[in-house]
Amino acid sequence: MSLNKVMLIGRLGKDPEVRYINDNVAVANFSIATSESYKDSNGNRTEKTEWHNIVLWRGLADVAGKYLKKGSQVYIEGKIQTRSYETQSGEKRYTTDIVGSEMRMLDAKSQGNDNQNQSSTYQTSSSQNMQSSNASQPSGNSGFDDDLPF
Repeated sequence: MSLNKVMLIGRLGKDPEVRYINDNVAVANFSIATSESYKDSNGNRTEKTEWHNIVLWRGLADVAGKYLKKGSQVYIEGKIQTRSYETQSGEKRYTTDIVGSEMRMLDAKSQGNDNQNQSSTYQTSSSQNMQSSNASQPSGNSGFDDDLPF
């Protein structure tokens, strides 16, 4: 048995780039930053930021292009995929992407007279159609299914 699953919450470093390939299939590329802070050996608080390349396809790509902007906070669930390419000088290079299967926009939205934290979840189904649901920001279990085997 094997598992290739990634869950990230971060902020976009730039607006998504959406392009259309074979038969008008949308693909979006963008990067998100995740940060962690810790105390170093001298007791000073240090923050480390990791950048992740995100690839979304079809309906997810369209939603990302329409609603996400630089600085948007987003939850991405998907898998790690490594690919190789050759530079103009003939050197082989590798890059690692997160291919998203679910996306949740986490920024607060204004609704009615008061501000409520809202999130919208988008995911691909086995037929690659987009599904959407709107729900109030959950409290407690953060709204994610815990299907990890441990």
